[in-house]
Amino acid sequence: MKNVLLQACEELVDDAKTGCSDLVFKEVCLEILSRAKNVLNGEDFKRLVEYASEQMTQEAIVCVDNV
Repeated sequence: MKNVLLQACEELVDDAKTGCSDLVFKEVCLEILSRAKNVLNGEDFKRLVEYASEQMTQEAIVCVDNV
């Protein structure tokens, strides 16, 4: 069950990464982390923080269609 919660939190971070601008993404990540702290154990929370940090430092991929 613990692994499922961690995976769900990581998927929330991934969804935010693809659907938000950089600044909004960082705000959403902070909100996810603040809520995840209440449901994850210490080790899983630390893994989620590391995962979110990696996602925050990666460049956003912007898709632009030529019209």
